[in-house]
Amino acid sequence: MKKILIIRLSSIGDIIQCMSVVGGIKKRYPEAELYWIVRTDMASLLRIDPRIDLILEFGRKEGIGGLVKLAFRLRKEKFNLIYDAHSNIRSNILKLVLCPFGLCNLTKTRLVTRHKDRLKRLLLFRFGINLLPNPFRAFVSFRKPLGKAGIKDFDTEFNSWTFPEETEEKIKELLLDKIPQGAKWITLVPSAAWELKRWPVEYWQKLVGLLPEYHFAVIGGPADTFCEDIRSSAPDRVVNLAGKTSLMESFCVIHHSPYVISGDTGFLHAADLFNKPGQAIIGPTAFGFPSGAKMKVMEIDLPCRPCTKDGSTECRIKEKRKCLLDITPEMVRDEVLSSY
Repeated sequence: MKKILIIRLSSIGDIIQCMSVVGGIKKRYPEAELYWIVRTDMASLLRIDPRIDLILEFGRKEGIGGLVKLAFRLRKEKFNLIYDAHSNIRSNILKLVLCPFGLCNLTKTRLVTRHKDRLKRLLLFRFGINLLPNPFRAFVSFRKPLGKAGIKDFDTEFNSWTFPEETEEKIKELLLDKIPQGAKWITLVPSAAWELKRWPVEYWQKLVGLLPEYHFAVIGGPADTFCEDIRSSAPDRVVNLAGKTSLMESFCVIHHSPYVISGDTGFLHAADLFNKPGQAIIGPTAFGFPSGAKMKVMEIDLPCRPCTKDGSTECRIKEKRKCLLDITPEMVRDEVLSSY
């Protein structure tokens, strides 16, 4: 194969999960050029991997017309393999131009699609019938479809991700220089898009108090003002980076981290991608489980789990967020002490 195209436009967590396929593609087809179509605001995540030969950015404001124009331009590249890792309206438009009605499989171009198993999701979340893999491993779900193209052996020990010099300098100034030399430190990722997936702020605060010998970095977005509450619980040992780092800079923090504790959110998968040791605090959702052996899943077995795809729904039982509240700071502390 000479040219391979990946279609995955968003979101943060899904792009990071999909990045786990790059090693397998390059191992099976080392001479192939690898292209990736991604939404412009997510493109920085991909720039750290030198094995991706060309990143094709698509802006939200370009609309359907811009997408069609991009597809016709890419059609001239004559890709040998197209991997639709998104399977949404935009990726279907791209495929309609690049591989009309899937007929390219009859030619020299192979089309592989990561299907979302919408019927199985409906059965799970509406009727509690789980026909999906349990647990649903994030990386595996992106890798498995590529078996149809002979890609089955995935590199999990790649260590040549590269960050821009200015990114490294900023993280050194904001974080690394503030951690005493030789001190143990942990990155905390307490945020999530929906409240239902968030471990309580007071639990994060208590965890910091239970580990007095450790320093902490907290990453989050500009709206995650509660991260300051975590910092204030031990201001001499906690650095709050919420709203102070870009996507790539947050990525860089995870890359430097010796240990990561995260809720079910995008940067959990960054820790998994970088093969970091740590803990994944998983509550009501079905699809956030890490794949690496170094990431311990902290969860409570309840008959109502999983009850939601992304946390946008409400609890079905009277005791709200029981699946998260029953994961105590002491449990997480004990795991740190046994595995760090």
